[in-house]
Amino acid sequence: MKKVIGMIVVSAFAVAFVACGDGGKAKREAAEKAKADSIAKADSAAQAVAAAAAQAKADSVAKAKADSAAAAATKKK
Repeated sequence: MKKVIGMIVVSAFAVAFVACGDGGKAKREAAEKAKADSIAKADSAAQAVAAAAAQAKADSVAKAKADSAAAAATKKK
């Protein structure tokens, strides 16, 4: 009789383990997806900042060339 009760208890634990055991997988996948999305947003923000810095540098160089050309034209007169 003890063996039968023991087998029933073990079977009950096995069923409970199988029924409740997969909940962590969904949470892990959601956390990984959130992390990947966060990294993608950070990368796109960094690219936007880099593009803005490059544009500012190009504008600065163009303005310096224009100012230099204007100064040279003024000196020739």
